[in-house]
Amino acid sequence: MKTTKTALVVRGGWDGHQPVEATELFIPHLKEHGYDVRVEESPKIYADADYLAGVDLIMQCVTMSTIEKDELLGLRTAVGNGTGLAGWHGGIADSYRNSADYLHLIGGQFACHPGKHPDERTGERSDNYVPYTVNMLPAAADHPITRGISDFDLVTEQYWVLTDSYIDVLATTTQRVREWDPWHREVTSPAIWTRQWGKGRIFVCTPGHETDVLKDTNVRTIIERGLLWASR
Repeated sequence: MKTTKTALVVRGGWDGHQPVEATELFIPHLKEHGYDVRVEESPKIYADADYLAGVDLIMQCVTMSTIEKDELLGLRTAVGNGTGLAGWHGGIADSYRNSADYLHLIGGQFACHPGKHPDERTGERSDNYVPYTVNMLPAAADHPITRGISDFDLVTEQYWVLTDSYIDVLATTTQRVREWDPWHREVTSPAIWTRQWGKGRIFVCTPGHETDVLKDTNVRTIIERGLLWASR
C-alpha cells in the first residue's frame, strides 16, 4: 500500500511568468505535507499513463506552449481518475492554446489583462499592472481554500477570463470601464475557482504573474491551501 503522497510539478512555457522560481516557492510546502515531489520541464510526462496513475497532485506552471494529443489524453485521464490539478495565473489558465480539450478541462481561459492608459505606457511589462480588488464570494467564507480571507487588493495583471458555468467560483475581480476602453459596462471575471472533473479536483488562482505577487500573504495562502485541496 502506498504511504507517501506523490506530487508532479510540470513547468515551462513563457519565461516571463518565472516558472522555475514560482514553482520553487511551493515545493517546500508540498514536501512539508508529506509529498514526494518530481519536477518535469515539459508536459511530455503526461503521456506516461502508468506513472500518472499514481500521482496524487499535479502542480502546473506552463504558460502558452503546446501539448500533444497523447499528453493531453494522459492528463485528462489522470484527472478523471482522481489526480488533482492545480495552478495559478497563465501557468494553468493560459496554457496550450492549441487545445480546446485542455480549455474544456480547466473551465476558464485568459483573454486579456487591460492595462494602463496608453499615455502612461513605456513598453515594459508594468504597462499591464493595475490596482484591483479580489472580491471573495459568500461561498468562500467556509471553503477550506479561502476560509478566513477577506477581500484584498493587488497591483498586478488583472485577468479578464472567459469561462463556463461548470466552475465553482470562490472569488471574482471586476474590470472597470475607463474612458479609453472599448467596452461600455463593467466585466466581472472569476479570480479563484475550482472544478470537479470525474474523480479529480481542479484549482485555479488567476493572481500570480510573478513571484512578488505569489508572496502576497493572501495569494500564497490561497495557493498553498488550493494545492492540498485539489490533491487526491
